Amino acid sequence: MEGETFLWLIRHAPVDGVKGTIHAADAPADLGDRAQLDTLRQRLPRNAASYASPARRTAETARALGLEPMLVSEFSEQDFGGWIGRRHDELAATGGKAYAQFWSDPARGRPPGGESFEDQVARVRLGLSRIGAGPATLVVHSGTIRAALCIALDLTPEAALRFVIDPLSLTRIDRLASGWRVVSANQRIS
Repeated sequence: MEGETFLWLIRHAPVDGVKGTIHAADAPADLGDRAQLDTLRQRLPRNAASYASPARRTAETARALGLEPMLVSEFSEQDFGGWIGRRHDELAATGGKAYAQFWSDPARGRPPGGESFEDQVARVRLGLSRIGAGPATLVVHSGTIRAALCIALDLTPEAALRFVIDPLSLTRIDRLASGWRVVSANQRIS
């Protein structure tokens, strides 16, 4: 890819749903923090290409930020398969050996019918490779941003899972001719 690419990665607004749940793609965003959204909107580049995961919460967040994103499946959250729609505390109590094994190696572990974080990193790498030169905004998920940081910093997937990525936070990375540069991670705009 020729030219330099400047990426503004925004984690979607909180999910309007039960906390501690592995939410499905159709879970809505809680867009009640208008002040936070307005402040974040002012920090984004004008006339940038705009992308989002196809999940409802990312598309709703993008529109609340005044963006009309192209929906890119490679930027979806990690697929938790048969655990989608279930609460973590319920899975810990009833998920048996599979749930415990997953958390013993969360970078390589796969939920039943799902994918590993390593799989997500590979997907995100492909999606990032398709973004052209210039500024771009991506409204995505915490896992997607961790995967992008994994790629930019050449980290192991295990190390990338240590990043905290809060709702409506901003992470800035650039793809330069000389390689990747991380400008900021998990910046809360207020």
